[in-house]
Amino acid sequence: MITVEGVYKDGKVELLEAVSIEQQSRVLVTFLENTDIALSALGIGEDEAAELRQKMDAFEDWNEPAMDIYNDYDNARSALNGGV
Repeated sequence: MITVEGVYKDGKVELLEAVSIEQQSRVLVTFLENTDIALSALGIGEDEAAELRQKMDAFEDWNEPAMDIYNDYDNARSALNGGV
């Protein structure tokens, strides 16, 4: 099973990433509640929001498959050290 985020607009679903499936496949479409946050209601201006986005970009790498090694880091480290 593959999960892909998309956007529903003008009666169509647009996927936000490419999917390479070689055959016809059934899909499920779930409409999520809008979770946009009005930053101005939290006292955060446009400049501050841009600065926060820039700082959060550094964490984008955590979504890469190669970073899965860190999902259970403490146990893996303990095993390498002989369970110490």
